[in-house]
Amino acid sequence: MWLHSNRHDSPLQYLSDQIPFLSSTIHKTPIFKPGIPKLPGSEYSRALIIAATKRETEEISWIAEDLPNLPTFLYVVDDPAAPFHVPKNKGHEVMVYLTYVIDNYYNLSDVNIFMHAHRFSWHNNELLNGDAVEMLTRLNPNRVIREGYMNMRCHWDPGCPVWLRPNETEDVVLAKQEQQLVGQAFAELFPLDEIPETLSQPCCAQFAVSGDRLRQLPLDRYIWMRDWLLRTELTDYIAGRVFEYTWQYVFTGQESHCPSMHVCYCDGFGVCFKGEKGFDKWFELKYWKGQAGLKLDHWELLKEELREAERNGTATEDMEWPKEGEDEDLRAEIDRLEKEMGEMKEVAMERGKHARIRAMEAGREWKEGGGF
Repeated sequence: MWLHSNRHDSPLQYLSDQIPFLSSTIHKTPIFKPGIPKLPGSEYSRALIIAATKRETEEISWIAEDLPNLPTFLYVVDDPAAPFHVPKNKGHEVMVYLTYVIDNYYNLSDVNIFMHAHRFSWHNNELLNGDAVEMLTRLNPNRVIREGYMNMRCHWDPGCPVWLRPNETEDVVLAKQEQQLVGQAFAELFPLDEIPETLSQPCCAQFAVSGDRLRQLPLDRYIWMRDWLLRTELTDYIAGRVFEYTWQYVFTGQESHCPSMHVCYCDGFGVCFKGEKGFDKWFELKYWKGQAGLKLDHWELLKEELREAERNGTATEDMEWPKEGEDEDLRAEIDRLEKEMGEMKEVAMERGKHARIRAMEAGREWKEGGGF
């Protein structure tokens, strides 16, 4: 990691000495302007930017198979001969994202979607089955244009409402090991801005940004950040983690970016549960389904242990015996909950087709004939 020498008065002075040609290009983070969606029925150009290793490219056929018309920039970080590659494999997806913007700054799509290579993951949206294809298919470009920046993950955990505290230096749990270094990194990345008290947004470095928002920062700013990434002594992993909770500051100027989860799903992906209460109700049903599943697993384990004891002749009266018929009751309860959840989700997706409903749940004004 870069350390300030005694002869330097500030992070900016230090970096200017290290990278002289950038000394006149660093600006204070701007006040970003909201975007204006196109008229209803208009088309948006889109680009999908994927960060992958050579090994991961063997499992990325889902894009061509399920999204054949989506222009895709597949950057292979450990293959210099790939059509899209990076100057150095460092910082995980950060190097890819910055390189894409630098390479395409004057020819950006309306909507630019930055994602990882795997289709299914725990950090994709749960209500969309953890499926990147569903997320990309249902993504509302009007929200991206309007907001400028949209985290593709709606769920707060991990990352919100408070995650990193850059001004704190004491030891933290392993999951936040980057916190010890993020304050210094922030000072180097944003030398004209004050170090924020917190940095928070939902994990995990997958987001969409409008072309207009990307261009509200000068090209030199992206070059500056990539140069920092190339030169920093932070490890590949930590450098990536620093940006994971800093992208929202880069593209919104906000320390914390934690939109309401039900609004993210409704306005962002067209799944509208009649507000926060309806959203919470669905996840309450999911919780009880999970509890029933755990009880059924326990019942089946006891049943198997009993059968094994009977086969071995070691069964005794003081053994815990599973209640006869309880498994059928639990399976019936799971089926009931699944059906209710499915019906709620189907209705929510139908509601999400209507611009007025999406606007209402997002809390913004809508007029007849207005788009999303």
